[in-house]
Amino acid sequence: MNPKRLSRLYYLKFKRLQGSPQSLAKGTAIGTFLGITPIIPLHTVLVIIVTLLTRTSTVAAFLATLVVCNPLTYVAQYYFSIIIGNAVTPYHFNWERMKAVLDILIANPGFAESLQTFVNLGVEAAIVLVVGGSILALPFSIASYFLSLRFFIKIQDKKRQKHILH
Repeated sequence: MNPKRLSRLYYLKFKRLQGSPQSLAKGTAIGTFLGITPIIPLHTVLVIIVTLLTRTSTVAAFLATLVVCNPLTYVAQYYFSIIIGNAVTPYHFNWERMKAVLDILIANPGFAESLQTFVNLGVEAAIVLVVGGSILALPFSIASYFLSLRFFIKIQDKKRQKHILH
C-alpha cells in the first residue's frame, strides 16, 4: 500500500473514533509512548492494561501504536533506545546483539518465542532498552497528546456544527 493511502486510512480511522477528545488524546499519547518503547511482544497487553486503568481510549491507543511502531520505524526506535539507554545507565548493550534479536522478530515468531528472545538478552539489556526507550518516547507522547487533543476537538466541533445545521 502506498504511503499516501496509508496516511489517509489512519486519518480516517482516527477521525471516526468515538469518545471525548480528552480520552481519545490520552489514549493516543499512551499508544504513542508504548509503541515507541522497545517492548514489541508486550505492546498489546500493556495498551489494554494501561488504557483500562486510566479509563482512556483503548482503540485510539492501538491505532497510535500501529502508526508509531511498524517495520519502517522500529529498527530506529531500538537503535536510539540503545544509544540513550547506554548513555544514562551504567550498563552497555551493543547494537550487534540487538540486531540478532530484531532478525528473529522480523521472522515473525509467536508471542512466546518473541518473549523468550527478549528474556535471553538479560536484565542489563532490558534496563538499557526500557530506560532508553522510555526517555525516547516521552517527548513524542507529550506532543501526540496535545496534537491529537487539538485534532479531536476540531472533529467534535465540526460534528456539532453539522448537527446544528441539520
